[in-house]
This record gives sequence, structure tokens and C-alpha cells, in this order.
Amino acid sequence: MPPGWPARLRAGDQASGEILIRPIRRRDQAAWFSVRERNREWLSLWDGTAPDLGDRPRSFLEMVRAQLAAARAGRGMPFVIEYDGRLVGGISVNNIVRGSAYFASLGYWIDRDVAGRGIMPLAVAMVIDHCFSAAGLHRIEISIRPENTASLRVVEKLGIQEVGYAPRYLHIDGAWRDHRMFAITVEECPQGLRSRLSQQSHQ
Repeated sequence: MPPGWPARLRAGDQASGEILIRPIRRRDQAAWFSVRERNREWLSLWDGTAPDLGDRPRSFLEMVRAQLAAARAGRGMPFVIEYDGRLVGGISVNNIVRGSAYFASLGYWIDRDVAGRGIMPLAVAMVIDHCFSAAGLHRIEISIRPENTASLRVVEKLGIQEVGYAPRYLHIDGAWRDHRMFAITVEECPQGLRSRLSQQSHQ
């Protein structure tokens, strides 16, 4: 298996709420559809679409099969987020490139019912720390639509710097959308993002 995959990342406790980040699996289908259906209107604003479906998976099981195949090939790490034992979101490391680059992109989504509780900043910090340590990557990039204020707050809380602007970067909600580009390298957080987030919460 590629470095850093598979993995199970944990944080929190019974008092504050337990977070588990683990690989997506086929038997997540019912829970995944339940949370996605409840959040359809909210998530559709940020979900990727495609002008031509081509070879894109057409079912949950096909999606999982493709994602896990990419993970075994070292091209990605598809995780789901559990909070107190319930599936509440997803966070995926995509487009892993090694060679002279050693970078990847990160995407994430969360159930609106638990948004604002600090789950996603912590989950992003945990996964980026994992990418820099166990997976040995050097740079992680996150692209966010300018209108997505909730996602922008995540990178702001983590101190991830904006590095550029990409007009018509991704096909989202039926059209080519501009994105703000954020990135962080391992040198920028020698103690880890989770440690940085904890320090900020105590200031």
C-alpha cells in the first residue's frame, strides 16, 4: 500500500465529541445517502459537476470502487468523517503527485447540522498533518469558491495562506466557477496544524 494509506485518525473525547476520520467503504452507502439527501440544497452550491460525465462513476458503489482503486495506486486518500459514531462528512486527498512535486489537493464537505462546531477545521488539520507525516507529502492545496464563506473560515482558522486566484477553475453547480487558491507546505507548520489550531483556540 502507498505511504499513509489506509489510516484511521481520531480526536476528541466523550465530553467534547469524538471525531474519527477513516477510509470510505461500500457499506457507508445508506449513511452517506442519508446525510447527502438532507443537505442536498446546501451542498449542491459547492459540489463538482461536469459538462460531460464521460467515465465518471454513476453510482455510490462505482464511486467508492474508483476512489479506493485510486488510493491503492497512491493517487488519493478518500476519507469520511464520523462524529460521535455518525457519518457527518467527507474529506479527500486528491491528485497526489510525487516525483519532484510531492503535493496534493484537499476537498471536504460536512453535514450542515454539525457545521460551526469546529469539526471541519480539526479534521482538515488532522488530514494535512497525516499527509505531511505518514504520507510524506510537501504541499497541500485547497481551492475554494469566493462565495463559500464557511469553507473560507476553515482555512482562515488554520492560518493557511492564499496563494492565487483561478478564474473559471472548476465546474461547480452547473457552470465554470472562479476559485481562490490556498496552500501550505510542511515547512510552514513544523509542529503540525493540529497543534497550531489548539494554540489559537487557547489565545
